[in-house]
Amino acid sequence: MCNALHPRSQPCSFRLIFEEVAKRAEDHPEFTIDMLADVACVALNRLPPRYVRHDVDMMFYLTERERHAIELSMEEALHFAFGFVMERASKITAA
Repeated sequence: MCNALHPRSQPCSFRLIFEEVAKRAEDHPEFTIDMLADVACVALNRLPPRYVRHDVDMMFYLTERERHAIELSMEEALHFAFGFVMERASKITAA
């Protein structure tokens, strides 16, 4: 039974976060590939886990309000992640 459950972030959120990071990479030409990967990881770690048995269950059982809240959470996570990685890179460069 344990093998049937998985966090919502796999693969649905992984894909969405990585697609968004790739889209936003054009706005951040100073970010290396490694930095963009870090952005995706930081963003994913800021999202609350939701466990589902099947990926389709996620969309079926969510209300419109919950879907909207998830979209806002993803946006906030991405915004934070880009800033966080940039700040860390600046500190390393300055040192």
